[in-house]
Amino acid sequence: MTSPATRYTPIAIALHWLLALAIVGAFSMGLYMTSLPISPTRLKLYNWHKWAGVTILTLSALRLLWRLTHRPPADLPMPAWQASAAHVTHSLLYVLFFAVPLAGWAYSSAAGFPIVLFGVLPLPDFVPKDKALADTFKLIHQFAAYGLGLLVAAHVAGALKHHFIDRDRLLARMGIGRA
Repeated sequence: MTSPATRYTPIAIALHWLLALAIVGAFSMGLYMTSLPISPTRLKLYNWHKWAGVTILTLSALRLLWRLTHRPPADLPMPAWQASAAHVTHSLLYVLFFAVPLAGWAYSSAAGFPIVLFGVLPLPDFVPKDKALADTFKLIHQFAAYGLGLLVAAHVAGALKHHFIDRDRLLARMGIGRA
């Protein structure tokens, strides 16, 4: 008989932290670049932001595929409301992992600014060029990104609460400390 896993797989851990870094980076870049005046620097940052979005979309697909094919460690004992909050937060995070970059891609397409991945691979526009549609997708992208930012902050706060207050080794499951 094998004991249940106490940690996520190394692949799941790597995807978690890569996605976390990409999301924090893209969010920070998005906040910074929109405050800049029109300039070559702003245009360069917009391209990098788009590339980060495509990277986030790809990592999210890989992470979801991995999660669907590999069982996570058993939940730690905690009050039912915390377990429910964790499951709802994780579900919403997954939805926004896809919604934010897809809304950004749609906004870029509708605005007539195609995404050319790393300056070499043009990605298809999946909505027609349309100013009203671009304005709509811009708002969706912004609100979804802020929602994702809030959920990430809640996720981090919950993890830190488990680590420093509950001392229940939750962070060790995701590669921080010993299991």
